[in-house]
Amino acid sequence: MSVGELACTYAALILHDDEVAVTAEKIATLVKAAGIECESFWPNLFAKLVEKRSIEDLIMNVGAGGGAAPAAAVAGGAAAAPAAEEKKEEKKEEPKEESDDDMGFSLFD
Repeated sequence: MSVGELACTYAALILHDDEVAVTAEKIATLVKAAGIECESFWPNLFAKLVEKRSIEDLIMNVGAGGGAAPAAAVAGGAAAAPAAEEKKEEKKEEPKEESDDDMGFSLFD
């Protein structure tokens, strides 16, 4: 995911959270105010996406699949946290078994 795409994702979520109409101009303004340069097509894509589907639907259907790439990008932030938690849980270190060297004797001495 590019920085511009991520910035537009957050801008769309901010506008939605503030109950402001999500338009390409407003997304571009927020991205510019954040000091991020992005390709000019990203704000337009996100605005068109939000015209066709509500952000609530996109967030609620994160794992549904079959959506457009920007749909996954808008909802991507919500899905990233559980995946990171699963990886952390898998990396828990298991206790080491004691070897013969640790007990002070060896079977072959």
